[in-house]
Amino acid sequence: MDKRLLSKGLMIGALSLASVAAQAAQAGGGGCGWGNMLFEGQSGLFPHLIATTTNGTSGNATFGLTSGTNGCDSSVKLGYGGRSLLAMNGMLDSIAEDMAQGRGEALDAYATLLGVEKGDREHFAKVTQQNFSTIFSKPDVTSEQVLTATLDVMSRDAQLARYAKQPA
Repeated sequence: MDKRLLSKGLMIGALSLASVAAQAAQAGGGGCGWGNMLFEGQSGLFPHLIATTTNGTSGNATFGLTSGTNGCDSSVKLGYGGRSLLAMNGMLDSIAEDMAQGRGEALDAYATLLGVEKGDREHFAKVTQQNFSTIFSKPDVTSEQVLTATLDVMSRDAQLARYAKQPA
């Protein structure tokens, strides 16, 4: 199988898993939406998937968030209890290798995840390579530390600063 095709497949799989996990993170608070009401008290993959699908396809969770109904509360802080996308499938190691070289598919995928437009990715690769020791500051650095350091490096670069603004 072509390495590029495999890399793209892994990225799509990681993003798909993140999408399911993000929807299962109970935006609007626990019990938000008709799907949660219908499957209240149940656990397991099937009830969670059906509840998420019900909430997503009928738009009732969105309505509930904007109207304060359906058990939804937009003042609840969102959280994520899963693993970082960068840590999945050993992507962090691949990003480190590519960043040290100043080019590569994993580094390009990382730039894409950060929202860096295609025209700025070569500059992103150069800047992150120059700041490799800051971004990967220790051998056991976590993906969250890498992300924070990358955003910090980007925020100090005139061309990349606009991508470093992450929602609060």
